[in-house]
Amino acid sequence: MATATKLKLHTMLGNYPNTKALKSGAIRSDLVDFDFVEVKVANNLFKQVVRDAKYDVAELAIVTYLQAKAYGKPYVLMPVVLVSRGQHHTIAYNPDRGPLNPLELNGKRIGVRAYTVTTGTWARGILASDYGIDINKVDWITFEDPHVAEYQDPPIVRRAPEGKQLTQMLLDGEVTAGIVGDKLPDSKLKHLIPDAEAAAQKWAERHHGVPINHMLVVRQELSRSRPDVVKDIFRQLHDSKRAAGLPDGGELDPYRFGVEACRPILEIIIDFCHQQKLIPRRLSVDELFDDTTRMLKIPDGARS
Repeated sequence: MATATKLKLHTMLGNYPNTKALKSGAIRSDLVDFDFVEVKVANNLFKQVVRDAKYDVAELAIVTYLQAKAYGKPYVLMPVVLVSRGQHHTIAYNPDRGPLNPLELNGKRIGVRAYTVTTGTWARGILASDYGIDINKVDWITFEDPHVAEYQDPPIVRRAPEGKQLTQMLLDGEVTAGIVGDKLPDSKLKHLIPDAEAAAQKWAERHHGVPINHMLVVRQELSRSRPDVVKDIFRQLHDSKRAAGLPDGGELDPYRFGVEACRPILEIIIDFCHQQKLIPRRLSVDELFDDTTRMLKIPDGARS
């Protein structure tokens, strides 16, 4: 009997413990072969996803996806969290220029790679909701364009002069603080929020989840025409997570699977995006998914 031809999917997926088994070929499928593009840092290719629709399956920052959804890009969200983390440690300042309290940021200049980056959105939302910052009274200094070409930054955003870099501007005092990402880029800099790790833990416990950075998206047409393939992709990613020996399930699981598991944190990032004028209206969690991806969930007994 002839063997059915597998569907080959052009795929962009970063290299993480939870994706290693899938990308190495240790996790296999009777339905799908992945044509993985080589990528060191996934966010370098996010523009290719939302501007060129280049991939069948792709990793995408959640704020970029929310904007893509708002502007009608041909992708649907899958309830698969690939990257998540606390965000309190991502905001830095230069202590050589004096002590700095978060509330003192009103009226100051804060640097961020782009206004639309997911880390920046989380950081602004946390500063506003927990530390009393009025984000509309801050000058946001950026260095890159949004991933989604149709989006225009609001008036509170200004581009840094050509050739300037965020780290040096922090060291030179040209910005008061900066949203620098996961690691401090210079040993002279310090986390703005004291005991950032403990603060992030308390935030996650209070909000029933870890802030989401990146999730998985799939081409809309593929989801409509081959729900069996989409279900199998979901299964393979979960198997890959389990192969890494990562905790699986619970409120503080950073790599959540299923709409209901992701819902509490998706609701918060949607609110933050709407408050920060990143999306024109408040989307619902359910409309991020279609009839195929909305029903994806881990079968009973499949969790470790």
